[in-house]
Amino acid sequence: MTAQHPDHRSTHLETTPDPQFAGAVLDDIDARPGSATSLARTVLGAYVRDLGGWIAIADFAELLALLDIPAPSTRTAITRLKTKGVLRAESRCGRAGYALTEPALAMFARGDPRIFGFRQMAAGDAWRLLSFGIPESERAARHQLRRRLTAIGCGTVSAGLWIYPEYLATEAAAIITALALDGYVTSFRATDPLVPGTLRQAAAQWWNLDDLAARHRTFYQRHRNILDDTPDRNPFARFTLMLDEWRILPYIDPGLPDEMLPADWPGPASVHLFAEARQRYLEPSRQMVRTLVEKP
Repeated sequence: MTAQHPDHRSTHLETTPDPQFAGAVLDDIDARPGSATSLARTVLGAYVRDLGGWIAIADFAELLALLDIPAPSTRTAITRLKTKGVLRAESRCGRAGYALTEPALAMFARGDPRIFGFRQMAAGDAWRLLSFGIPESERAARHQLRRRLTAIGCGTVSAGLWIYPEYLATEAAAIITALALDGYVTSFRATDPLVPGTLRQAAAQWWNLDDLAARHRTFYQRHRNILDDTPDRNPFARFTLMLDEWRILPYIDPGLPDEMLPADWPGPASVHLFAEARQRYLEPSRQMVRTLVEKP
């Protein structure tokens, strides 16, 4: 990808592997974009954190109603988020409400560089190879490892060999630690892979680029008019719906270098669209939310 803001290249946070990290990331991705639970999580991460991490029940319901989420679905979503440990009940100044838990705040903070700072490899950047031989007695953990590595953008060279950009090494290590599989895994830092055929052909085998391209195109087609001047539309609703769908793409897209991608790769268009929409609508949306919750 080339059409992206300069600050969107190879941005990441270095963190110590955290056993809660892998599950939290996967839970966030597993919440289907557009669902009540997913939109509630997006509102919490994008706006409630900006309010200090607490919101009254009535205000939360009002925000979700702006996204056309009915009250019964809101209640169900809140119950699920409490069960997952994202929210806890807490009253303040005589008002019943919900506070984000410490693990949830940490999860959202870790997600910010992914969601708001798309990363792409440059030619010559390092790779990480991950090799594992996990016994049948650990079959469930092996399945979860494959599932979670896929969820953060890792590619499959063969059944026991994975590849991903070096900047994903910390996230992959956290997943391995969370699943207690460190004793079965060996990883290598690598450069200049030699493959049969071309790197572009290899990438198409290691990642499902057809599916990823379709997701980028769908995202762009659905939201391409968001930058139109439509003052009668609700910027909070428009941007939040866009953000809720976008948040999956920076996880499953590893940010491969241009030479490994098809010539007509649609990623730059969706990356640029989201970056422009974020610049235009995120702060006005946050201000609208602050106004709503601070009303007398």
